[in-house]
Amino acid sequence: MLMSVRAYRLIKGVSELLPLTWDIVVQGIGEVGKLIFFVAIAVVLLEVVAYLILVKWLKFKNALPFMLMLPALVGVAILILYPFGFNIYLAFSNMSMYRFKEFSVGLKYGISNLLDVFRVPVLQRVTFFQLFLRTFIWTVINVVFHVLGGLILAILLNRPMRGKGIYRTLLVVPWAIPQVIAALAWKCEFHYQYGFVNILLEKLGFKAVQWMSDPFWAFIAVVIVNIWLGIPFMMVTILGGLQSISPDYYDAAQIDGANGWQQFRFITLPLLNPILTPAIILGVIWTFNNFNVIYLVTGGGPMEGTDILVTSLYKAVFEFYRYGFGAAYSLVIFLFLLVFSVIYLRISGGFKGAWEA
Repeated sequence: MLMSVRAYRLIKGVSELLPLTWDIVVQGIGEVGKLIFFVAIAVVLLEVVAYLILVKWLKFKNALPFMLMLPALVGVAILILYPFGFNIYLAFSNMSMYRFKEFSVGLKYGISNLLDVFRVPVLQRVTFFQLFLRTFIWTVINVVFHVLGGLILAILLNRPMRGKGIYRTLLVVPWAIPQVIAALAWKCEFHYQYGFVNILLEKLGFKAVQWMSDPFWAFIAVVIVNIWLGIPFMMVTILGGLQSISPDYYDAAQIDGANGWQQFRFITLPLLNPILTPAIILGVIWTFNNFNVIYLVTGGGPMEGTDILVTSLYKAVFEFYRYGFGAAYSLVIFLFLLVFSVIYLRISGGFKGAWEA
C-alpha cells in the first residue's frame, strides 16, 4: 500500500513537471531560433558590405577568399578579442565585491594588481610561486605520461593484430566520456572506505590510502585521473601520424641492417615530429589550464594542496571576489603559456617556413 502511494505521488509529480519542462524547452528553442536568424541576417549584410567595398570600390579581383573569411574574423573579434581586451581593462582596476559598480581604473591599480600576484597569497595559504611550481610538476608529469603512453599504444595498434578495432574503441572510451562524468566517477573510486581503488589495494595486501584527506595522495589521485583521460588523445594523434609513414622506409632500413630501435630513432621519430610538436603544445596548454579534473575530484583541497594556477584563479575571482586581481592573474598565466609556446616552437623548428610564400 505504501509503495503504491509513493508511486502515485511520483507519477503525479512527474506529470505536473512535464508541462513546465516542455514550456522551457519550447522557449529555449525560440530564443535560439531568434539568435540564429539575427546572426544569419548580420552575416548577409556583412557580406554585402564586403562585396561593395572589395569588388565595387577597391576593384579586388580575388575578393572571394576575403569575403568568406570575414564572418570568421568578426566572430573571433567578438568572442575572443573583445573579452581579452576587457580582461586587460579589468586588470588595471580595483574592481572587487565591494567596488563592483563604482570601481576605478588607472595605471597604479594595474601595477598594484600585478605586484600582488607575486607578493601576497593568492588564496589563504599558497602563494603564486608555490602554485606555479605545483602546476609545472602537474603539467610535466601528465604530458610525459600522455606522450609515452600514447606512443606505446599507437605503436602496438599500428601492428597487425586480431581485434584491433575492438582494442582501439576500448582505448578511446576515456576520451569519449564527458570529462565531468569521468572525474566524478573517479572521485567515488578514490573513496577511503567504499572506493574501488582502496578495495583493490587491500585485496593485494596493502593499506588503504587517504586519497582525499592527504594533500600528497590527493595530488597523486588527480594525476592518475588526468593521465587516464589524456592518453587516448595522444594515442589517436600519434596513430594517425604512424599510419601516414610509408612502409618503404622500414623495408629499406631492414635491407641496410637497421634494427628496431634504429628504425624507431631515425625513421619514426623524425617523421612523427610534425605531428608531435602541435600535439605536445596543445597537451601542455590543456593540462596547464585543466580546471575540471582538479576542481571536480578534490576541489583544490585538502588545505589547497591540489590547487594549480587556474583553479586558484577561479577561486580568487568567484569565491574571494577579487576581480581586478583575478584579471591581472589571468594575464600572467597567459604570458607564461605564450612564452612557452614560442620557445618550444622555435626549438622544435615549428616556425621553419612559417613566413615563406
